[in-house]
Amino acid sequence: MRAIQVTAPGAPLELTMVSCPEPGPGEVRLKVAAAGINFADLLMRDGRYQERPDPPFTLGMEASGTVEAVGAGVEGLAPGMRVMGYGGSGALAESAVFPAALVVPIPDAMSFVEAAAFPIAYGTSHVALAHRAGLRPGERLLVLGAAGGVGLTAVEIGRLMGAEVIAVARGKARLEVARAAGAHHLIDSETADLRAAVKALGGADVVYDPVGGDLFRAALRATNPEGRLIPIGFASGEIPQIPANILLVKNLTVIGLYWGGYAKFRPEVIGESFRRLLDWYRAGHLKPHVSHVLPLERAEEALALLRDRKATGKVVVQVRPEG
Repeated sequence: MRAIQVTAPGAPLELTMVSCPEPGPGEVRLKVAAAGINFADLLMRDGRYQERPDPPFTLGMEASGTVEAVGAGVEGLAPGMRVMGYGGSGALAESAVFPAALVVPIPDAMSFVEAAAFPIAYGTSHVALAHRAGLRPGERLLVLGAAGGVGLTAVEIGRLMGAEVIAVARGKARLEVARAAGAHHLIDSETADLRAAVKALGGADVVYDPVGGDLFRAALRATNPEGRLIPIGFASGEIPQIPANILLVKNLTVIGLYWGGYAKFRPEVIGESFRRLLDWYRAGHLKPHVSHVLPLERAEEALALLRDRKATGKVVVQVRPEG
């Protein structure tokens, strides 16, 4: 089968032929229709992610498609079912093996492109806001990087959970994407004093941060007493150091989230989150935003769109045509 492989840290991706994987006990093999691209794929390709598979390996964390085969002990999934799933790696290929616990059927109305854009972006935001931060109706949610893959879903989910959402993004065009997703307030990170702008709106009760760097530091100082901050990534390239004296004086809580970690120690959290999110999708409350769809042979270009911040929402690689 064709697959996009990483042969060495930082090396250009290679489209090559590899053996089709076989599902082991508790695993499912998908006939991949589409794969979602994530900033974490950039880090993994460069050897800078938390998970570091030994090269050569097939890149890609999430995919949609149909079940091809199931391993021993798998229940509730059968060949031919339309599904989406998460596996950490292996998605950028014509077939991929994922843990059955992280594969769920998708609604008939959901396209494979939408499904490929769904697991990580929506899963991360839902687990962060509902499971980790306990976001409550009426609270003020500050979302950094609000036009990106995970940030945009945090805007959607935050509003759906009853929060007042402040979206932070670079430039008018990206802010309009956040507005369309349901943001109540918009702040341009290129021109505004973030701390002053957030405090003028009454301060933040919860901060959702996939960016890090200066934006995190400004958000920390604009967070209300007893607020919660959720660092989920560092797209700026800078991991901020958190001054404990500010946490102490304002009674703040910093809540880390590595969504993929739940796949290893509590996969049921991801499974339950997927089911809730798909219920919201069926009800018409969630609308995945995909700015670019590229074929498998253009996977390097797909990564570049994220690296150069030319995408909004998700970038998807389409492995097979719909239908």
